Amino acid sequence: MRLLFAGTPEPAVPALRALLASDHEVVGVLTRPDARSGRGRGVRRSPVGQVADEAGIPVLTPATLRDPEARAAIVDLAPECCPVVAYGGMIPPDLLDVPDHGWINLHFSLLPAWRGAAPVQAALEAGDEVTGASTFRIEAGLDTGPVFGVLTERIRSDDTATVLLARLAEHGAELLTRTVDGVAAGALQAQPQSADGVSHAPKVTVDAARVRFDLPAGAVDRHIRAMTDAPGAWVPLGDARLKLGPAVVAPEAERLAPGELRVGKREVHVGTATAPLRLGTVQPPGKKPMPAADWARGARAESGTILGADR
Repeated sequence: MRLLFAGTPEPAVPALRALLASDHEVVGVLTRPDARSGRGRGVRRSPVGQVADEAGIPVLTPATLRDPEARAAIVDLAPECCPVVAYGGMIPPDLLDVPDHGWINLHFSLLPAWRGAAPVQAALEAGDEVTGASTFRIEAGLDTGPVFGVLTERIRSDDTATVLLARLAEHGAELLTRTVDGVAAGALQAQPQSADGVSHAPKVTVDAARVRFDLPAGAVDRHIRAMTDAPGAWVPLGDARLKLGPAVVAPEAERLAPGELRVGKREVHVGTATAPLRLGTVQPPGKKPMPAADWARGARAESGTILGADR
């Protein structure tokens, strides 16, 4: 089939590479506009756009798909199917019928669980033991379309959102390719999603990434891992923010009040509503991540200090 692939960030790259290596023809790539990034704030192509450039494939970067020129460009490519992975924008209803076989989305959850922009973060924070990926036909509702196929993935105790998403992206690329193969062969029919088990995973904001130490240790641990690497878990540090990397629940350590620090030569513990956490890496404002003990020495943090307290 003639495919127009829609995707933007790094987790969409494995799927694009898999489709490029398939028997289908990727006739174009739809991605978000080039954006400023990095320390130099230079304008850069999206990861998906870079792969398309390397492959010599036409790249469309409209600011909005409601632009008549964007629609005309998509129609001109005459795609038979449009696979989508983390494109980052809504597909207008008038574009859904352009390809004969529709727009097929790879979503990183077991639908109907965790519909929305941040399914991996939501699954980690909720303490799910198993997650996965689903391919479904996009319709007007948010992640509500009928499902073609699923795969499951066990969540590991040390998974961060970045690590888990990378694993799902690799395995999901295979699922998406099999789905496109099945649709092309007329051997695969999408099935309606269940009305039971629906949950939602809205986009994670920086404010939502703040750490609360008045929660049980397990919940704090999951929250930090769910926010790693982006947008990054944090606590107030004066007028700035201290980012926290993954920590370890330490039930053997002395109980501390929520947010209370216990500073040792090699370890730093912080209290929660239950057991303390042993901090891993932290990142002070304007500096690189460092071991918590190194930060505590440099910042002259003392035992008894309440971490994350508002000024």
